[in-house]
Parts: sequence; C-alpha cells; structure tokens
Amino acid sequence: MSKKVLVVVGIAAVVLAGAGIAYKSKSGGPEGVEVETAPVARQTVIQTVAATGRIQPVTQVNISADVSAKITRLDVKEGDWVEKGQFLVELDRQRHLAAVESAEASLSSAEAGATLARENMKKVIRDHERTLELFNKSLESQSALDAAYATAEVERARYRSAQEQVEQAKAALKQARDDLSKTTIMAPMEGTISKLNKEVGEIALGSQFQEVVIMEIANLEGMEALVDVDENDIVSVSLLDGASIEVDALPGLSQSGEVTEIASSAKVSGQGSNDQKTEFEVKIAVTDPSEKLRPGMTASADIVVATHEEALAVPLQCVAVRTVDQLKGEGSSEGEGDSESKWTPDEDGFVQVVFIVENGVAHARQVKTGIQSETHIEILEGIEEGEKVVVGNYRAISRDLAEGTQVIESAGDSDKLAK
Repeated sequence: MSKKVLVVVGIAAVVLAGAGIAYKSKSGGPEGVEVETAPVARQTVIQTVAATGRIQPVTQVNISADVSAKITRLDVKEGDWVEKGQFLVELDRQRHLAAVESAEASLSSAEAGATLARENMKKVIRDHERTLELFNKSLESQSALDAAYATAEVERARYRSAQEQVEQAKAALKQARDDLSKTTIMAPMEGTISKLNKEVGEIALGSQFQEVVIMEIANLEGMEALVDVDENDIVSVSLLDGASIEVDALPGLSQSGEVTEIASSAKVSGQGSNDQKTEFEVKIAVTDPSEKLRPGMTASADIVVATHEEALAVPLQCVAVRTVDQLKGEGSSEGEGDSESKWTPDEDGFVQVVFIVENGVAHARQVKTGIQSETHIEILEGIEEGEKVVVGNYRAISRDLAEGTQVIESAGDSDKLAK
C-alpha cells in the first residue's frame, strides 16, 4: 500500500467517522474501544516496485531475406540448436544466376569497347603528332593541324567514357554476385531456433519492400524480463537494482534478476481515454534462468528499490490520517489552542499519526514516515522502540481512535510487527 492509499484511508475516515467514539466490550465490561497492541520493534524494510511484462532472450536475431525469392531449401526446424555460420535457408537462385551471367557479359562487352576506344585514341594521337611535325616544316596547313587536334581530343573523351562504362559494368557484376550470395542465409550467431515463420515453397520478401522474418534465433541461456513500470515508480528504479521475477506459467518458481536497462522515453497506451497509462520499459536480466523459461511467457517482477536494515517500522495499517478536529478526543485535557499547536497538518489539512497506548488510553503521535514494504512502513520520527502501538482492529485505527480515547487492549499477533 502506497502513501496515496493512506491518504484515501484518511479521507474515508473524514466521511465515515467522528472522533472519539467509544463503546462497551461484548462482555459488558468497562467502556472503551477494543484494540490490539504490540511493542514497536526494529526490522529490515524492503521497498519494491511492482511491474509486469514478458520473458525474452537477452540476445535474439530476426532472420530475414535481403532479396525476394522463393524458399527452395530449409535445413532447420523450430527448437534446433545452430552454430554460427551454419546453413539455414536457400532461396531460388535462378534469376540471380542469370543476372550474374548478364552482368559478366556486359562487363566483357564494356572491356572490349574500352580496348577499341584505346586503340583508336592511340591512332589519332599519332596522326596529330605527324600533322604537327609537317606544320612546323610548313608542309601542312593550320586547319589540318586543328582538325587533327580535335579528332585526338574526341577519341580521348571516348576512351574515358569507355573506361567509365567498364567500371559501371564491374559494379553491376559485383551487385549481381552479392544478390546471388544472399540467396544462401547462414546463422549469424549460435543459438536456438525459437520461432520459424516460413516453409519451403513460400516467398521471402526482401527488406527493400517489407521485412518478413523467416525465423528467430535466440540464446536461451541468457533470459530477461521486459516489464512496464508506472511513471510514478520509474524515478525510484536504478540500474543494478535487484528483483524477484515470477512467471505465470511456472507457479511457485521465483527467479532473481538485476535491472540492466531503463527506457529513456515513455510508452503511452489508451491515449485520450480514462484508461490512459504512461509507462517505461525496464529490462531485468534473469541471474540463473530456469530451463523451463520460454520467450513470450508472462512475468511479474518486484524490483527492490530501497532496503533499510534495523529500521523502526510498524504494519501499514497502524498509520492513519486525521484532521486536527478529529484528533481532539474527549480524554484530551489540553485547550483548543494547545491541541492545535501539537499537530502540523499537511497542505490538505491531514495529520499522519499512529496510536500509542499508555495506561488504557490511546495517544495519537504524529509521525514522519520513510520507505515501505508490502506489509510495513518505516517510522523516522514520532515514536520510540518498545512503545505499545495499536495494530488492530482496522475499524478502530481508521475510524474510532482519537487523542485520549479509552481503550481495552489485548496483545496483538507478534508477527504483525516482525514480518
């Protein structure tokens, strides 16, 4: 129960009860509120944050095709163990083989064209050099020299273009060979085939269109719980916090874990509705995962966010909230001004108290609380070790008790203060 719940209890007390109600015991004895008491003791208080989610492998790889083709061979089945580099899937190679052959032919043609262009370039360069010699001897005109020069430049440009075509053909051949190689898919890691989505004869779409996962490979020796933590609790969670994990499919089995990753951005569901929730994903590595754990199993986790040893603590139900007026019991001898100065209400006008019993009279003690577990809450200020605190009944604590109320006490269950 959180501090918010304590406030709700206090509000209920305002609505349902007046202060200082007393009644006779069932046996017809003296008047007083029947209560159970127990001495305040020290204990370890562990505060946790609850979260739910699912089990998944720490390392998991989706196997998809990079090219689109029909699956012609599939050598694994779900549950198989595979080693890194092991053959998994073969896709139809015929179209890609044809593409490679076509690219090889295009490269040969481009290289032949480049050779022809080179020889033509050499010839016109020699013609230009002879024309220049004749021009220097005044045996050839300027126009002839200019024409020879222009022809040589054209052939140089044609040769450069032919070389570029060769490079383009080489790139096309490299791409075709790469596509062909992608028709054979090998395992990128060792692990278990945790999911198989395709069969021989089905079409695997390449990722350039829409990624279709053929199979999933997971290392089931390393498992984690991916859980959702409420936005009000996420501020308390830190990396390396310990956790206890339970799986719905494995009742009675509790796994220990450690927080390894906390999402930086929130996940909002039911946006704009009354059911809107803002949560953060947290990954909890399972320390020693059971062989029975499987990906996708529903899990709940209690993340330990604080541990205080030797803390002064009382059961959660011991702490109540009252207004100052409710705390003025019939047994109080203080004047109104003194009574009001005894309490320091919060901004909502409530005082957080526990009830201590002395000589058959309940006294409200304003307390300052610390962390809380599922059953107990730490008391930082207001009471001392060994004092008798009211631990029951719930009606008395939540409604009937006030400062100075006469009580009939009985010893409470010793476990109530020592859980």
